[in-house]
Amino acid sequence: MIKVRILALLSVMALLLTLPAIASAQEVMPHIFIGNATVNGLNAPSGTVITAMIGGEAKGSVNVGSNGAYPALHVALGSGSEITFVLDSLTASETATWEMGGASVLALNANVGGGGGESGVAGSAGSTGKAGANGKDGAAGANGAAGANGADGTNGKAGADGSSGKDGADGKTGASGPAGPAGGGAVAIFALILAIVALIGVGAVYFLGKQNA
Repeated sequence: MIKVRILALLSVMALLLTLPAIASAQEVMPHIFIGNATVNGLNAPSGTVITAMIGGEAKGSVNVGSNGAYPALHVALGSGSEITFVLDSLTASETATWEMGGASVLALNANVGGGGGESGVAGSAGSTGKAGANGKDGAAGANGAAGANGADGTNGKAGADGSSGKDGADGKTGASGPAGPAGGGAVAIFALILAIVALIGVGAVYFLGKQNA
């Protein structure tokens, strides 16, 4: 590709040399440049304007074509000999020395943010930003293992006494004792009376006991 451009440049130069000498003796042949242009290491966009500057004056310009290539850039004589190149608003790192009738292949490189000067001093750290909002609760974890059994509790107090149960049924009448010997006379009658009084007393004691129960 470079060889093709050099041949094209030489063809242009040859064409210029073969033109009829109708220009005045005061006309000065320009310095012609061709090559590629990049911005931040990438091909310059098609249509990017390359301007050649000498002594702060524009002395020629051309538009970048496809793949970053620019066609013949004719640079006229200026008030000095050092040529700087501007790609739109970016200054290329490369410079050249103007020569009458010169022809050069020159790759132009520009960088956004400056021409490769020294890095500035780092600024001071900014203030701490506000704390962000709390994140959402995570999913519930699996249930843990069962804990050990607790210690036995103390014994409870004794309960109140229960109510008294019902009286039992009367027992059966016992068998009659054997008949005593026959008494005689008034003694027997007196003994019978004492027995009756004794039975009455026992019965009264029994009934009184049941009433008090």
